[in-house]
Amino acid sequence: QVQLVESGGGLVQAGGSLRLSCAASGRTFSSRTMGWFRQAPGKERERVAAITSGGTTIYADSMKGRFIISRDNAKNTVYLQMNSLKPEDTAVYYCAVRELFGAKYEYWGQGTQVTVSP
Repeated sequence: QVQLVESGGGLVQAGGSLRLSCAASGRTFSSRTMGWFRQAPGKERERVAAITSGGTTIYADSMKGRFIISRDNAKNTVYLQMNSLKPEDTAVYYCAVRELFGAKYEYWGQGTQVTVSP
């Protein structure tokens, strides 16, 4: 079973930046698609970004150009660099591991709070 440990959340002013990290256990990390999701109070969970084992990245339209997802397979870690943060980015952010075959994310981190003040 894959376990995920997140870090990097916190409080930041609008226009600032944060870098989230998610360390994943397991020897098959390099073969998996990794994703970042977020959920704000009263809103549905949404995918922020994903990165495949081959390094292909996918971003939600509202985040494209501001957020960057990357991975370091040697460290079994995925990152989310968040720039030009807005109050509407305030949410709990989760990292997740997609199943090897298919589109379902089967392992999830505990979530880390990101709060952006006006």
